[in-house]
Amino acid sequence: MSEPAIAPRVSLIGAPTDIGAGMRGASMGPEALRVARLGPALAGHGVDVADRGNLAGPPNPWLPPVEGHRHLAEVVAWNRLVHDAVFAELRAARLPILLGGDHSLAVGSISAVARHCRDAGRKLRVLWLDAHADFNTSALTPSGNLHGMPVACLCGHGPRELVEIGGFGTGTPILQPKAIRQIGIRSVDAGEKRFVQAAGLEVFDMRYIDEKGMRETMELALATLDANTHLHVSFDVDFLDPEIAPGVGTTVPGGPSYREAQLCMEMIADTGRLASLDVMELNPALDVRNKTAVLAVDLIESLFGKSTLMRDRR
Repeated sequence: MSEPAIAPRVSLIGAPTDIGAGMRGASMGPEALRVARLGPALAGHGVDVADRGNLAGPPNPWLPPVEGHRHLAEVVAWNRLVHDAVFAELRAARLPILLGGDHSLAVGSISAVARHCRDAGRKLRVLWLDAHADFNTSALTPSGNLHGMPVACLCGHGPRELVEIGGFGTGTPILQPKAIRQIGIRSVDAGEKRFVQAAGLEVFDMRYIDEKGMRETMELALATLDANTHLHVSFDVDFLDPEIAPGVGTTVPGGPSYREAQLCMEMIADTGRLASLDVMELNPALDVRNKTAVLAVDLIESLFGKSTLMRDRR
């Protein structure tokens, strides 16, 4: 029998902005998660929860793209705020949960995690749970929406102001592609597909999950984790099938079912390695009676050990 796990000390950080998205509404995501009682739900599992409130960044000017990027200055400002907030929690030995907000904010959160790992001499594994690869650049997408570009920026392909957050640079990207496992992908632009392949990203798309099942997918995505690995999960709520999670701005049919998503989260929890989390792109304006936020809280509980029976960690 394994030793009982020490309950983590968790900090909730709200980032109420849709600055990088093509649709308004994700700015209300943090409050929807609070209304769905995320903090009390985690506390009910013995987690020490501190809600740090919401960051305050620039408003969304709702302007067209300039030189291929929409709202670049504002996106950079928000990501710097996120970076500093997440890094402070990591330095205090707390587990930060970033409540988004759109997925462009993952540049700030993951750059903070990568900086923390660099300083501590730890390895980093990022699980990117999403319907989209988010590996676009300004040359590949006409929209200029930066929530479609965070993985590319993290790997060094993007505007200098984002690529260099956390003291990184074009020669030393925030992430190497080999550190990322993308799961649930089912919408990738034509040029983006070629870029993903050239970069060597490890992608478990929905066809793979359909053919092999979520269990094998997660076994491979979590393979080789060890005690020196920091596991970060970046959970875009559009990862889920829109039949069960309608409250997102970029729905794509054919995502994981409720049970597949639960298994995904439970297997992450079983590793005991989760050390930081993003919850992104929840859009209450498109939801039905906060259904998607309630589901997201349910899944996050599973990340923190909620299960039908007591189970040993591997």
